[in-house]
Amino acid sequence: MNRLFEQIKTEYSRSQNKVGFLNDIRNYLNELSPTNKHPVDYVRWVPIEKVQANQYNPNSVARNELKLLHTSIDHDGYTQPVVTIYDSESDKYIIVDGFHRYFVMKSHPDIAQSTGNHLPIVVIRKDINDRMASTIRHNRARGKHAISGMSNIVFRMLDNGWKDADICNELGMEVDELVRLKHITGFSKLFKDVEYKRAWESDRQIRYKKDVEKEATS
Repeated sequence: MNRLFEQIKTEYSRSQNKVGFLNDIRNYLNELSPTNKHPVDYVRWVPIEKVQANQYNPNSVARNELKLLHTSIDHDGYTQPVVTIYDSESDKYIIVDGFHRYFVMKSHPDIAQSTGNHLPIVVIRKDINDRMASTIRHNRARGKHAISGMSNIVFRMLDNGWKDADICNELGMEVDELVRLKHITGFSKLFKDVEYKRAWESDRQIRYKKDVEKEATS
């Protein structure tokens, strides 16, 4: 083990791209890792210009909170990576969660300088609806999301083919909450002539309803 460590140190000292060299080692260890299905098993540092904000995040942070986030990163460093997906067409990492950690680096040269303009990220593999669902889950888990942004995402998910039950299950959303968001977007009006059979109910609620009906007739 000591010999291997010395070899790594030697190769590292020769490397022209030291961040890339260490990313390669982390990638190799991730391939061997029994926990490699978890994105956090492979945190990589990428140039800030390779990271791009998404167009659908409904989260918002007040100026004071951003200032506090800057202070936190300045004093404690980055303690959480930014969650991204890789877009091969643009060759960019698109943010799923962690925009404000990214924004602090983009807007504060002292933070960028401390990392050599590199941002810590993890990468997940999801399609657009799953990506938006991941963003919502991250935001809701922290108790932060804006209604207008949420309603726009719900509209896009419905427009992309997800059913109401899918959205309730994936976003941890109650039926009434989804109905309100659909009315905000006007999505329900687009299909006012369609006969709904409470398709927006989650699987859990459907099972509960059936159990109640079964008990009532027994």
